[in-house]
Amino acid sequence: MKVIYPHDTYCPEPCVGTVGYFDGVHAGHRYLINQLRSIALLEQKPSVVFTFQQHPRAVIQSDFTPRLLTPLDEKLELLASLGVDVCVVLNFDIEMSKLSAADFLRHVLSTKFMLKTLLVGHNHRFGHNRQEGFVAYKQYGLEIGMKVVLSQEFHTDTDLHISSTAIRQALDAGDIQRANRLLSYPYSLTGRVIEGFKVGRTIGFPTANISPQDTNKLLPAHGVYVVQVTIQSIVYKGMLNIGKRPTLENGTNSSIEVHIIDFNSDIYGQEIKTELIERIRNERKFESLEALSTQLEEDKKFTIRHL
Repeated sequence: MKVIYPHDTYCPEPCVGTVGYFDGVHAGHRYLINQLRSIALLEQKPSVVFTFQQHPRAVIQSDFTPRLLTPLDEKLELLASLGVDVCVVLNFDIEMSKLSAADFLRHVLSTKFMLKTLLVGHNHRFGHNRQEGFVAYKQYGLEIGMKVVLSQEFHTDTDLHISSTAIRQALDAGDIQRANRLLSYPYSLTGRVIEGFKVGRTIGFPTANISPQDTNKLLPAHGVYVVQVTIQSIVYKGMLNIGKRPTLENGTNSSIEVHIIDFNSDIYGQEIKTELIERIRNERKFESLEALSTQLEEDKKFTIRHL
């Protein structure tokens, strides 16, 4: 997939595209993108996803802090895996936020990127204050020679509404299985291994402390999770703890640490990826390190059985 950033030189060609922030690149987004690729194949034009470098709400509302499911690099990686030909990363700023839908279609998508067919996500709105909808978009398209098509609605028997908000709610509740079902892939945390307190190794459970790659990435509810850990393309079984480590009197500081089963190499400074599979239990305070060790043995058995 070719990625076009705001300041890149790009020679456009007639294309088929869709627009959105696509946080999570979840099951609904994938359904939309599959439709996009089908239309592109039929029209024999490249498929283009237009997304934004900044979260639009963070630009409009200065005190808003995004809780991202997929920071930009992760989002681009997921889009590439879906077979998209080109991803255009737009610079969403105050000036762009003031564009009407008609001006956005004419001056950005049509004039600058030669978009000939726009696939609009079901219930998706764009333009200043998101005031208009599909009927208006279609009319504006007719005026500039752009075909505007409404995507089919996506739902499943068990999850009638799939959205980034619904996924955040599931993660906040620690319901990783529901979040993964809505995403259609395991939610993951990526970061660099940093120095910790090294208490885990004294009870037979050494952990890798993770500093997240992006501080705006949403952390699931505190607790212990079954995970798959990828280190230099090799996948291991692991147990991830997110929380304040109350048994160790860690105060108010939260940490992310993973015990990698049957692994004892030095990985300080390396980047690792943990894919969350299932939540084992809540984080809780134990009477002693011995009691904690006993529980970790049970967590390990659960993890091995599950994976």
